[in-house]
Amino acid sequence: MPLRIGRYALASRVVLAPMAGVTDRPFRILCRNFGAGLAASEMISADMRLWTTSKSRHRMNHAGEPEPRVVQLAGADAPALAEAARANVALGAQIIDLNMGCPAKKVCGRLCGSALLTDEPLVARILAAVVSAAGVPVTLKIRTGWDRTQRNGVSIARIAQDAGIAALAVHGRTRADFYTGSAEYDTIRDIKSHVRIPIFANGDIDTPQKAREVLDFTGADGVMIGRASHGSPWIFRAVNAYLQSGIAMQALQRGDVRDIILAHLDSLYSFYGEESGVRIARKHLGWYCEQLLESPAQARGQLMSAESTAAQFAHAVKHFADWVSQAAVAA
Repeated sequence: MPLRIGRYALASRVVLAPMAGVTDRPFRILCRNFGAGLAASEMISADMRLWTTSKSRHRMNHAGEPEPRVVQLAGADAPALAEAARANVALGAQIIDLNMGCPAKKVCGRLCGSALLTDEPLVARILAAVVSAAGVPVTLKIRTGWDRTQRNGVSIARIAQDAGIAALAVHGRTRADFYTGSAEYDTIRDIKSHVRIPIFANGDIDTPQKAREVLDFTGADGVMIGRASHGSPWIFRAVNAYLQSGIAMQALQRGDVRDIILAHLDSLYSFYGEESGVRIARKHLGWYCEQLLESPAQARGQLMSAESTAAQFAHAVKHFADWVSQAAVAA
């Protein structure tokens, strides 16, 4: 049976985590093309006064994006989140995801993100309001709690189920942990045993084998991959294949990887334009270099310092062509 969120049957139970500054439309489409079952937008504030900025307009642009289209909202005011959900559905969102997992200080300082986990009655009011208003499936992303003395993930999950949340993603760290140490999966397993809604396990899932281990240990319905997709959007292809067959998939040919990277650059330039395109492409190129090149320093220097999309693209063509050639010589 396929994993379902509301009326949507997912093609894969391996999904992309929403990440601010990373999961823009070009990257979401790229990961979906490699088999991610869902790819949520970057976090959008529920404060609609902020939606006139270029950043917000880009985050709310879903043209050409595969269905179901997922928009993640952040906020602490139930009526504002409900209205923001309605507005995004009108703009094409087919699933609304609520952020109660972000550990960033500037987010938690406004009682948003994972800070909401400290106020369970407010969580209940927010979830009830958004589920009632949205008219589409609503999902939720959380951490296991505020800190290690307050791991209340099971309680939050029960509130979510009672409110009509369609699926829950759980990062196996508390807010106090940020991204340090190792994710723990005991709480995720405990959550899964107490609720009936689909659960996605998240945190430190960086190989197909780890995905299998986490699913087996937690009993979760799916896995959510975040940082491991940086510079490796093809990880979804590898994880899906391993979960289906138990056999590690052969790596992509270098020439194919080069073409994927260049196409990703082209999509970023088209989406953002000249000035923002070259700047936003730098982070992705940095990750590609670190993941793929044996000596990435020189390539990174040229790619990061390029001041135009044409120069940056030319450097990328050269360095990744050299990388392809190295494999041919070695063979």
